[in-house]
Amino acid sequence: MDDAALLRPESGPGLVLTVDFITPIVDDAYAYGAIAAANSLSDVYAMGGEPQVALAVCGFPEGEVPLDVLESIFRGGRDKAAEAGCAIVGGHTVIDPEMKYGLCVVGSVDADRALAQTRAREGDRLVLTKPLGFGVAAQAIKNDRLDDADIARVVEIMSALNRGAKDAALSAGAHAATDVTGFGLLGHLYNLASGAGLAARIYADRVPVLDFVRPLVREGVVPGGTRRNLDYVAGHVRWADALEEIDRLVLCDAQTSGGLLIAVPPEGEAALVAALEKGGAHAAASVGELRAGDPGRIEVV
Repeated sequence: MDDAALLRPESGPGLVLTVDFITPIVDDAYAYGAIAAANSLSDVYAMGGEPQVALAVCGFPEGEVPLDVLESIFRGGRDKAAEAGCAIVGGHTVIDPEMKYGLCVVGSVDADRALAQTRAREGDRLVLTKPLGFGVAAQAIKNDRLDDADIARVVEIMSALNRGAKDAALSAGAHAATDVTGFGLLGHLYNLASGAGLAARIYADRVPVLDFVRPLVREGVVPGGTRRNLDYVAGHVRWADALEEIDRLVLCDAQTSGGLLIAVPPEGEAALVAALEKGGAHAAASVGELRAGDPGRIEVV
């Protein structure tokens, strides 16, 4: 259920290995490359690791993407990886009907402190470090339903690295983490809770959401991935009667480059929230806890 593979060599630090790539979600090529790189690097941070080197992966339709656009995408990814202290040392391109770009990343980690999902414990608090709504935002951008200021805000948050959140989690003694991406908050929480053999509770009114998202969902601006996520968790979630379909869709929104969902012991919760706020995290919300119960069972209240 973990976000990346954890390798324990006979000597030296542990290694974290992952790959991720996405199709374009914003029009600006440089921003797309930066967001895709941040999204790929996030899996290493979710394991408590530090990215070291990466290989770029890109597919593009032949003759339809100008070379200067590809260059901007690669430059955005390179600059974001450099911000993380990670060198892009090679890669591979293929002709593909649909544009896609991302990274294969190798990171280092103290294997004994890795934030593996199996290490979460009963009573751990769940802290989220970015708001929800990027899937809806991406759909709105495709439909020309988002103004320039909101697009800029979305790009800023999606391209922000989860490095500071990872550092804060380790300093606070966190047991486990996952990054909230394609499966949405509840889908990734289901994986985390299942891996730990625990149930979970989420307080819907504590979950940070981009302010323009609920009105868009009410108007039907919802990506197919978000609806599939809601179907995916349907058999594992008990919803409070007061929660409308809008609330349920938001909690299942398919994110790109979302924040970390961190499982921290109760005595470390305040320190984690304070460190996230001091470090300028886009959210520092305690949204629930892990409990004894059927593995992967989630109660949303």
